[in-house]
Amino acid sequence: MQHEELTGRIIEAAMKVHSVLGPGLLESAYEACLLYELHRQGLQAVSQVELPVVYENVRIDAGYRLDLLVEDTVIVELKAVEKLLPIHQAQLLSYLKLSDKPVGLLINFNVTHLKDGLKRMVNT
Repeated sequence: MQHEELTGRIIEAAMKVHSVLGPGLLESAYEACLLYELHRQGLQAVSQVELPVVYENVRIDAGYRLDLLVEDTVIVELKAVEKLLPIHQAQLLSYLKLSDKPVGLLINFNVTHLKDGLKRMVNT
């Protein structure tokens, strides 16, 4: 499956979750419901995936976790904040680099229209 198709399916699932739940809930509620929806669609997705830091060839568990990893390809970082900030994009970019995954989605569920809370990023 192409990255564009896969991210499109994830976004559709997130839009469904957002339309049912609306804004204002905790990030953990959106994560659980999105994981359920992705599985319902037949996608392989896991939550809270450990992400070690590799520093000078040493693997260090610094407590980082990916919110969702879909089809072992797309990192999905979820937020439930007033607005996405540059630091949220930097976080996703760092996760993409550390994991060597090709693409990530930053999704903020605390918005009226989910399209206003979406950011797709590519690991260059």
